[in-house]
Amino acid sequence: MFAARARLAASLVGRRFYATEAPSSGKLIVNLTVPHQVILGKYEAKQVNLASSEGDMGILANHVPTIAQLRPGVLEVFGADKTTKFFVSGGFAVINPDSSLNINAIEAVSLSDLDFEAAKRGAEDATKRLSVGSEEDKVTAKIELELFEAVVAAAKH
Repeated sequence: MFAARARLAASLVGRRFYATEAPSSGKLIVNLTVPHQVILGKYEAKQVNLASSEGDMGILANHVPTIAQLRPGVLEVFGADKTTKFFVSGGFAVINPDSSLNINAIEAVSLSDLDFEAAKRGAEDATKRLSVGSEEDKVTAKIELELFEAVVAAAKH
């Protein structure tokens, strides 16, 4: 057991763990896709902020390679001359060692295209359904409530 741990520790020596250890090109290449289309392809960004299951993340060039599960929330992409904001319902983000970021979302919608009043009404309806119906209906209502609450919170961005 000790020998296996020693080999593991030795294999980790010299690996890159922090973004500051690698020379920076300053460019983060972003690919944002949903099942039916590519929303951003090879887009040069300064920074991307996203909501992951482990918490909110800010990603710059040379970020530590990571795989993150997305939770419903706002995805901000800071380009050279503009910031683009999307609401993402879920998916995965893969940060690669070559300063590329691949975001595969279930659905992504520009914040300007969202109907926040409809989301408020949906949250109210889902809240009412949490206490009635079958267990399956309650689970569905809980999922809907989480999504609608995230959309309503996105209105603050």
